[in-house]
Amino acid sequence: MIPFEMVEPTSLKEALSLLDPEEPTIRPVAGGTALMLMMKAGVFAPTRLICLHHIEPDFSRITLTRNGELRIGAMATLRDVEKDPNVAARFPVLKQAMRTLSSVRVRNVARVGGALAHGDPHMDLPPVLSALGARVSISAPDKNREIPLEELYAGYYETILDKNELITAVTVPALNGRKAAYMKVTSRTADDWPSLGVAVTFALRDGAIQDPVVVVSAATEKVTRMFAAEKALRGAAPDDAALQRAGDAAADEVQTLSDAHGSAPYKRELLRVYLRRAVRQALDGTSLG
Repeated sequence: MIPFEMVEPTSLKEALSLLDPEEPTIRPVAGGTALMLMMKAGVFAPTRLICLHHIEPDFSRITLTRNGELRIGAMATLRDVEKDPNVAARFPVLKQAMRTLSSVRVRNVARVGGALAHGDPHMDLPPVLSALGARVSISAPDKNREIPLEELYAGYYETILDKNELITAVTVPALNGRKAAYMKVTSRTADDWPSLGVAVTFALRDGAIQDPVVVVSAATEKVTRMFAAEKALRGAAPDDAALQRAGDAAADEVQTLSDAHGSAPYKRELLRVYLRRAVRQALDGTSLG
């Protein structure tokens, strides 16, 4: 491994000042679980890593706002999210997703901000949070901004983050009775990278599905909304025929990618089946918040 400089700022402001938008070999590091693998494989050779472990503790906290929104600091570990009582009580779909999101050892180290900023389409957290309508807070030396999480991703391993920007928090709106589920399909163990991840949320009023959101990952180059599937579900009773139509619409709409976890046609058929299963799981679960 090529030698590099490691700096440990004690504030967000200092960390941002150490980033250089013109130098791609300078990177922030949160948990470092993905970055270290890239370095060992020779995919990335840094000149400087900016360790974020000592910035203000507020960026590691998980809190519930007065209006029921969940605010997750970017430096909170995945294990922190899994074990947080507010997550368990108000966002059970998020807690459930965390249980098969890599191994416990990785969840103890990996940070929420890093997991989102990495841009890997196989990550479980982005589709779940996108379906929940999460917003991501982003800081740069001269400005702050907040965007819907699904707008963070531009392509395969690509985000819209500038090289001098850091994710500082994620805000998840209250479910307010909405149903939610996330299902992943793996070719090996349950905590492996998925061949497909599908997240759904919707309201159920007078026996009909309203305001559905369907988000797919792993099978696609980035976190992707399934608008045709949402249209097929909107206003429909959640019976077998409606769920079949939605699955077919998603399979027709999606542009899948082949990789080590499955061929493009295989992933398309997985989506056809698992969209139906995800909706049923959401219906069978308990939605609080």
